[in-house]
Amino acid sequence: MRHNIDKGLLLVVAATTTAHFIKLWLWNGREIGFCWIRYLRQIAKNVDFVNPSQGTMCSMVKTMPSFHSCFPEARSTDCSPLPHISHAAQPLPSLPEAASSSWHFTFQPDVVIDIPTAYGYHISNVPNERPGVSNQGWDEYGSSPLAAAAHSGEVCSGFRTYAPLYLAALSGDWDVAERIFESDHEAVRARITRAQETPLHIAAGARHVTFVENLVRKMTPADLALQNKVGNTALCFAAVSGVTKIAEVMVNKNKRLPLIRGSEGATPLHMATLLGHREMVWYLYNKTDSNRLTDEDHHGLLVAAITSDLFDVALKIIQKHPKIATARGRNGETALHIMARKPSAYQSGSQLGFLQRCIYASLHVELSGNSSAIHKVPFIKVVYDQKLMHTQALALVKCLWSEVLKMNELQVGELIRTPSRLLFTAAELGIIEFLIELIHAYPDLIWKVDTQSRSMFHTAVVHRQEKVFNLIYEIGALKDLIASYRDETNNNMLHLAGKLAPSDRLKTDSGAALQLRRELHWFKEVEKIVQPLYREMRNSEGKTPQTLFMEEHKVLVREGEKWMKDTAASCMLVATLIATVMFAAFFTVPGGDNGNTGIPIFLKRRSFTVFAVSDALSFVSSAASILMFLSILTSRYAEEDFLHSLPNRLTIGLGTLFISVATMMIAFCATLFLVLGHGVCKAKIPIALVACIPVSLFALLQFPLFADMVSHTYCSRMFSRPSRHLLH
Repeated sequence: MRHNIDKGLLLVVAATTTAHFIKLWLWNGREIGFCWIRYLRQIAKNVDFVNPSQGTMCSMVKTMPSFHSCFPEARSTDCSPLPHISHAAQPLPSLPEAASSSWHFTFQPDVVIDIPTAYGYHISNVPNERPGVSNQGWDEYGSSPLAAAAHSGEVCSGFRTYAPLYLAALSGDWDVAERIFESDHEAVRARITRAQETPLHIAAGARHVTFVENLVRKMTPADLALQNKVGNTALCFAAVSGVTKIAEVMVNKNKRLPLIRGSEGATPLHMATLLGHREMVWYLYNKTDSNRLTDEDHHGLLVAAITSDLFDVALKIIQKHPKIATARGRNGETALHIMARKPSAYQSGSQLGFLQRCIYASLHVELSGNSSAIHKVPFIKVVYDQKLMHTQALALVKCLWSEVLKMNELQVGELIRTPSRLLFTAAELGIIEFLIELIHAYPDLIWKVDTQSRSMFHTAVVHRQEKVFNLIYEIGALKDLIASYRDETNNNMLHLAGKLAPSDRLKTDSGAALQLRRELHWFKEVEKIVQPLYREMRNSEGKTPQTLFMEEHKVLVREGEKWMKDTAASCMLVATLIATVMFAAFFTVPGGDNGNTGIPIFLKRRSFTVFAVSDALSFVSSAASILMFLSILTSRYAEEDFLHSLPNRLTIGLGTLFISVATMMIAFCATLFLVLGHGVCKAKIPIALVACIPVSLFALLQFPLFADMVSHTYCSRMFSRPSRHLLH
C-alpha cells in the first residue's frame, strides 16, 4: 500500500530532476536525455513506501548501481550519477567512492538531497551544516601525523557545489578546474572536503605537478598556508607524496611554509623523513630554518632518519647539532640504541649473493655517493647503493660514539651497561661492525654480562651469530676466562650450544639436514673453547651438554632423516631413468649399422663421436649417482652422520646427477644432427632447443639445492679466526 509523503519534498525532487534533465538534453543531446529518463524510471521501481508511523517517510531499500554502469553509452563527464540522499544516521561517502559503488538510501525527517553535478545544485533543510552529524563529531584521523597528512578528505555535503572541482583536483584535470575558477574566483581557496582541504591539498596529495603549478599561480601566499582540520598545509601533503617539484612550486611562493606545523605538531620535513623520501627531505632540510626548531624537533628528525635508512641525513643532523647524539626519547633510548637494532644497515646483516659479494668488495664509495658512471649499470648500482648505505651507517655510529665519549664516565657507563640494550642487542642481531666500534671505545665491554650472567659471546652462541663469536679468538687467553662463565641455571657455554637455535637462524639453511649440520658445527666448535671439565658438567636440571643437545634436537634429527631420504629417493628415480635410457641408446645407435659388419653407419662423423662419449659419460655418472643415493637410503642416520658423511654423499650424488643430465642433453643434440642430416639444417637448432627445455628445467630447479650443499659442505667457513685484527 502506498502512503502519502510530503508534497513539498516531492516538488523539490521533481523540480531538481527536471532542471537537471533539461540541461542534459540541451548540452548532451537526446540520447543522454533519454538515458536519464530511463534511469529515473529505474529508480522509481526500487522505491518502497512504508508506514510513516515507523519513523521514516520512505525508504529506498534496493541497491542502485551508478548511472554510467547502467548506461555505458553515456560517456560525457556532464552526465551525473544518481542524486545522493542521506539521513541523520549515515555519514556521507566520499564522492569518488559514491560515483562508482552501490548505494543504500533512506529518507528521514531531516532530509538532505545532494546532486553532485557540474551545475552545483544543493538542496538542504539544514543549510551550511553537515547533514545528520553534529559539527563536533568530525572524523578521527589517528595519532600519527602521516595518517592525517595522507588523508584525502571526503566531499562535505555543505560544499557539494565543489564536487566537480574535487574530482578535477584528484584526477589532475586542469581544464575542468579552470572553467570552475573562471566562474567562481573564490574556488581556488575554497574548503571542498569535510576535512577542510582546499583543491591544492587534493592535487598535491595526488601528485599532479602541472595542476599544482597552474593553481599556485592563481593563489596568494596566504592561500598556500591554509590548513585543513588537523592543521596540515598543502606542503604537508606534498611532503608525504614525495614529489619535490610540487614542494618547490609552493615554497618559492611562500617561504614560510616549511615552518608551518601540521598534525601532531610535525613539520613537513619530519613527515617526509618518516616516509624516507630522500630527495624531498634534502630539499626541505635546506629550506627549513633549523634555528626555529627545538631540540626535540631535531631529535625526532634524527630518529626518523635512522628508522627510514636515511643515514646521510642523520649524519648531517648530528654534525650540525651534536648534543642530540646523547638525547633520549620517550622510551629512554638514544640514537645508538636504534642503530643497534638495524642489522640491515651493516654488511654483516646483508644477504648478498656470490657475485654481489665480489662486486661489493671491489667497490670504493664515499659518503657523498657521487658516482654517475656506476649508476648507469643497474645491477652494480644496487650493490653500490647498499655499500653506500653501510658506509654512511658506520660513519654515523662513529660520529655518535665520539659524542658519547665526551660524557663523563658515570653517564657513559649508565648508557652502555643497561641490560639488553646496546651491547647485547648488537650481539643478538650479529652486528659485528657496531660491536667493534663499541669495544674500540669501551674495551671493558668484553667482560660485561647481562641479567642472566651471560657475556656477549654467550649471547652470540645462543643466537648462532658466528661472526660475533669469532671475535673471541682475538682476545687470546682471555677467552678461557670468558668461556668459563655460567648463567643463573648453571649452563655453561656448551650447554647453550646444545640448545636448539632460534627459528629465524635455523631458516638460513635449506632443509632439516643442513640445519642439523649447522647445529652440530656449533656444538663441536664451542666444545673446543670450553674446559674439558665443562663437557661433562651438569646444569641445574642435571643435564650434560651432550644430553641437552640430543633432547633439544630430537625432532630436528627425525625431520633431517625424512628430508634426506625423500631427496635421495626422488633423485635416485631420475638417475635410474637416465641410466636406463642411456644404456639402451648405446646399443641402438642413430642411423643404424652395417648389416654385414655391424659397424655404425655414421661412425666416421664427428657428431657420432660426440654422441658416443656423452652417452657413456651420462650412463656412468647416473650409475654413480644411483650408488650414492642408495648409500644414503641405507644409512644409520646417527647425529654424527649429518656432520660430514650424509652431506658429502648427497653432494656427490647431486653432482653426478647433474653431469648425467648435461651429457644426456649433449647426446640428444648430437643424435638430432645425425638423424636430420643436411636436408633440414634450419630446423635442427630450434628443435634441439625446444627438446632441451624439460631437462633444463630440472637442472635449474635443482641447482639451488646443489649449490647450497656445496657451499655448506666445502666452501663454508662458519668459524675462522679473522684475517684482520678487528679489535686492535
